[in-house]
Amino acid sequence: MLGMPPSNASAVAGPSPPTPANHTGTAAVEACNATRPASDPTAAGLTMTLGILFNVVALVILAKAYNRFRRRSKATFLLLASSLVATDLAGHVIPGALVLRRYSAGAGFLGDPERPDASCLLLGGCMVFFGLCPLFLGCAMAAERCLGVARPLLHARLVTTARTKMALALIWLLALGVALLPYFGLGAYTYQFPWTWCFIRVTGGAGAADLAFVLLFSALAFGSLALAFLCNTVSGCTLVRARIKKRSRSQRSSARSHDTEMVVQLVGIMITSCICWSPLLVFALMSVSRSYGDPAFGAGDAYRGLMVTGVRMATCNQILDPWVYILLRRAVLKKIYRLTKRQAGLKGSVLRSIRWDVGSFQNSEKNSVTKT
Repeated sequence: MLGMPPSNASAVAGPSPPTPANHTGTAAVEACNATRPASDPTAAGLTMTLGILFNVVALVILAKAYNRFRRRSKATFLLLASSLVATDLAGHVIPGALVLRRYSAGAGFLGDPERPDASCLLLGGCMVFFGLCPLFLGCAMAAERCLGVARPLLHARLVTTARTKMALALIWLLALGVALLPYFGLGAYTYQFPWTWCFIRVTGGAGAADLAFVLLFSALAFGSLALAFLCNTVSGCTLVRARIKKRSRSQRSSARSHDTEMVVQLVGIMITSCICWSPLLVFALMSVSRSYGDPAFGAGDAYRGLMVTGVRMATCNQILDPWVYILLRRAVLKKIYRLTKRQAGLKGSVLRSIRWDVGSFQNSEKNSVTKT
């Protein structure tokens, strides 16, 4: 989603001078300047570059696969997967460019956390939009495969390319609608420590609107993960039951193998999303709940550090998503299996030859003793 600074980038530059009583309005600005990040954009640029590279590679592989399976049931899955990777790619380019722009400001003033500028509002909206879209798309992919595995005839009748594209448009519009809610008074975007990224206001006296917005964002995210888990569980149980009962024929076995490949990829995407997004969602809920009950809450470094850790892990989701698809393809898994089997065979042959040499040596020793 965006490149975050390294841990030493949030070090305090030095104690700020005491704020006079008649300048209390600038306390937040001085606090921001006192904890401004270093101007080295290496970590942010490296994260952005790796994310773009991995997603472009995955898009090329998906495009080739889509051309090969255009008229099969896998085409819908590949279209959704391509949309997921393309969204992850945009989620690296747009927010990453905004973060690098913050770094380009150098060691000077980066922004007032109480009065976010237009770039901060845009970055906060991108954080929410590009955060929800992959979760919604992963849920849609799991639901599509669940229908295709459990009810293949209904899937063939209902799921078409046109309807899939319409569902994609609705997913993007839903995520965009949620991201635009702070512009209409529900919640607010503000600078987050160490002032190089923006997100929903979760500290510093969050109000009822901020609490409602965080609850909505977290509920949609966790709901998508829960629905994806349910659909993947149904798909996996259906495939296992079909394999145990051996109802598949030769033609159907090929389709089942494709279904198994797609379900394995979906489980990998779901696990990656859960691991990467759960910390940020939990930390945001913890912070906004404390801040809503205590307006003075938010100055502690502990919660600031938790939020930074959460957004770093969420950023990793968009780097790992393409690798989940690339590494869990059937062709790659077959190569890994063959290499493992070959290595095991080589080890077995070496052990057998060693045992044969030892046995032959012992036999020769016995023969020589008998002769003497």
